[in-house]
Amino acid sequence: MEIRLSGIVEESIVDGKGIRFVVFTQGCPHNCKGCHNPQTHDFKGGYMEDTDKLFEMFQEDPILKGITFSGGEPFMQPKPLTELAKKVHSVRKDVTCYSGFTFEEILNSENEDRVELLKNIDVLIDGKFILEQRNLELSFRGSENQRVIDVKKSLSENKIILVEDIDY
Repeated sequence: MEIRLSGIVEESIVDGKGIRFVVFTQGCPHNCKGCHNPQTHDFKGGYMEDTDKLFEMFQEDPILKGITFSGGEPFMQPKPLTELAKKVHSVRKDVTCYSGFTFEEILNSENEDRVELLKNIDVLIDGKFILEQRNLELSFRGSENQRVIDVKKSLSENKIILVEDIDY
């Protein structure tokens, strides 16, 4: 399945726990002031890539803990990312995702594809970047409003379960 990307990073230690393969999606509606990746905002920018090729690249590196979806806004392209997340889980690796949408906005969305992607994510870092709440001491996020959420536990307990930095 095709997906529009801004780029990839084959090994990252700043986009989630462990060494991660990072997929930067192209296109974002949030336009957060001070965004770290403003080049990813244009929905017509970037390039097209096949999710099968991305998965092949991911599998070539045995030291990876998992994959991270960033952006742009990953939830603007939920179908190909859901497909990729399922493949990553099939080889017992984990999926982390950044989103400017909150967990609640995604879960209560009428967009079934977005909800399906959420169900296939292990850790969600949610919320828009707020420049006035920027904090460089936070792990894996840029502003204090953003949360690191254990998606599986949150869905099963029907409430937000945060991942403690020491555990994540």
